[in-house]
Amino acid sequence: MSRLASFPKPALGIFWRKGWPGPSHSLESLERPRVHSMPKQSILVVEDDASIRRGIVDALRFDGYVVMEASTGTAGLDMALKAECDLVLLDLVLPGKDGLEILREVRIARPTLPVIILTARGEETDRVQGLKLGADDYVVKPFSVKELLARTEAVLRRSPERPIDLAEVRFPGGTADLARREIRLEDGSRCELSEKESELLRYLACNSGRAVARDELLARVWRISPTGVESRTIDMHVARLREKLKDDRENPRILLTVRGKGYMFAESRGAANG
Repeated sequence: MSRLASFPKPALGIFWRKGWPGPSHSLESLERPRVHSMPKQSILVVEDDASIRRGIVDALRFDGYVVMEASTGTAGLDMALKAECDLVLLDLVLPGKDGLEILREVRIARPTLPVIILTARGEETDRVQGLKLGADDYVVKPFSVKELLARTEAVLRRSPERPIDLAEVRFPGGTADLARREIRLEDGSRCELSEKESELLRYLACNSGRAVARDELLARVWRISPTGVESRTIDMHVARLREKLKDDRENPRILLTVRGKGYMFAESRGAANG
């Protein structure tokens, strides 16, 4: 049996628009799955309707994506902030937290994470509000699988590249070996980095030249929701990193404080081996 013929047809049938092959038609008319470069891109689907969610998840997996799913707004927000995903497909009407509320919090914590909102026909106000809050695109229900996949691929294609996993960061006066969690200075001295110090330095270096908000660091490094959380712990970790990097805290050249925005790694990042 061919791979296409074995695909679960009923799950797809819920989305097909008039004129597209439905569950009673052969799926041989669909293009075969594209081959992704490693690592595979991952997508979070937040949708409370089980049949629609199942169809979306099956279609994305069939097309080669790694897929996570959530059925409530609360679970969806938690996963969007903590999980390693490259794009979120977000329904607007959800139990717990609604889609617009989730979008608002995601944009604060993960401003570069692509989001496509799923809306019902006639909800123009919600679509406009979603775009104003930073959604990258929207799809109106009912939609075809081909449209969903095309919009997903287009948004991923124009989204910022996933930060590479740095093994080493070079800075004026030394090198940080993130694999060993160690700083080696040019004078021969060495010091250890804690796990969180290493993760914080890696994230800032991967986003070199961009001011990273404290809320984003809480979500991406500490993996906690930034809502109502004091960010003093970030300031203390940055202060310790500056001390270990021999970065003048009064006039830093490596870890800069961008007033009103957060912290920025100012120097070009080093080799990435892994």
